Amino acid sequence: MSFLKGQYFNRFTLLFLTRLFRLILLTSLSNQLKLCKRVYRLKHNERRIRYLAVRTKILLIQLHLIMSMFLLRDIRLLLPAEALVYAKKEIDHAPLVNEDPNLYAPLFRNISVFKRSYELMETILKVYIYRDGARPIFHRPPLKGIYASEGWFMKLMEENKQFVTKDPERAHLFYLPYSAHQMELTLYVHGSHNLKPLSNFLRDYVNEIAAKYPFWNRTHGSDHFLVACHDWGPYTVSGHEELARNTIKALCNADLSERIFIAGRDVSLPETTIRAPRRPLRHIGGNRASLRPILAFFAGSMHGRVRPTLLKYWGGEKDEDMKIYKRLPLKVSQKMTYIQHMKSTKYCLCPMGFEVNSPRIVEAIYYECVPVIIADNFVLPLSDVLDWSAFSVVVAEKDIPRLKEILLSIPMRKYVAMQNNVKMVQKHFLWNPKPMRYDMFHMILHSIWFNKLNQS
Repeated sequence: MSFLKGQYFNRFTLLFLTRLFRLILLTSLSNQLKLCKRVYRLKHNERRIRYLAVRTKILLIQLHLIMSMFLLRDIRLLLPAEALVYAKKEIDHAPLVNEDPNLYAPLFRNISVFKRSYELMETILKVYIYRDGARPIFHRPPLKGIYASEGWFMKLMEENKQFVTKDPERAHLFYLPYSAHQMELTLYVHGSHNLKPLSNFLRDYVNEIAAKYPFWNRTHGSDHFLVACHDWGPYTVSGHEELARNTIKALCNADLSERIFIAGRDVSLPETTIRAPRRPLRHIGGNRASLRPILAFFAGSMHGRVRPTLLKYWGGEKDEDMKIYKRLPLKVSQKMTYIQHMKSTKYCLCPMGFEVNSPRIVEAIYYECVPVIIADNFVLPLSDVLDWSAFSVVVAEKDIPRLKEILLSIPMRKYVAMQNNVKMVQKHFLWNPKPMRYDMFHMILHSIWFNKLNQS
């Protein structure tokens, strides 16, 4: 084995040899099984054949587990850059998956790619979290309200033991743990309309860690990421060129027209309203398709360019099928609450406000109502892996006058399938206090990981 110390041997060679050894053993066992079956068939002993088949399958499973352990150990020997290259090649040659007990194939753009990428994330990914930065802007996650996504991600990331490493040399990604919402509360002067103090603050923070550690300058920030759900999240990065251009930004305000969010690099973060942090999954669920008499529903403030147009054409109880309100009137809410409306509606309207994102998208999914998204230039959340056409309707802003016509043109069979898909996709949008596989925390982290791999 002296050749292992030679100049031509590296970690990739070790991985290759491990896989080759596994293939030889599996082929050998398979051939032995075929031979034994032929022998026993000559003796017409079917019971022995079945017994041999079961024993051999058990042996193959045990062998696969042993070899997987060796492979896992070998992957962990790779340097971070090498591991990313390895993972990218694995995903490019992902084995075909038609169905999986934990995943519903119709929800995904490519379930084979997602499954392999997710498995590799669980095996490989390590994240280093900068401890620099003072509270409340850093390390104090807001867990309540419409910007709760950035806080819940921060909380669960900082508590995580599987992905977090204290050794930055082992890290594949570096997390900047700040809250755009806390930044607004701390730094913004009410009524000034001046966001410079926010972007300057974050610029100075990045310059500080770049001067203190070698990691930012090594990649110009391309292996760093941030998570910001406040509407002003994109504008907080504008003061630092590398931060805006290179860093992976998970943003609720994923607006392509502003040229801050970069498709393929950045991640569209689902905006989630959390009303009770101790019970973030309260009220989840909804009526089945046959118990949803309302065609479309929306109630909310009339800010932005889209909502007044929606009210103009469909508000004021002009149409009994279209329940469109500024705020839910008291006489209406006394009969049926906001949540009850969503649970009793076929299509929940999710028009943009001042910005393209809306917490109603996730609300609709929580209450098992098909979301209707009205926001041009909006990159849909987690759309790098999810196929939104399977469980939502996207309507162009110019088509608001035709909204009812568009919804009624959807065949009932297709609506029922979409509504079922909403129930199936729900688990991917849940903030579990203790994270579970494929939930919101893991889906966001996976999208960050996946986009980083696509840059490699």
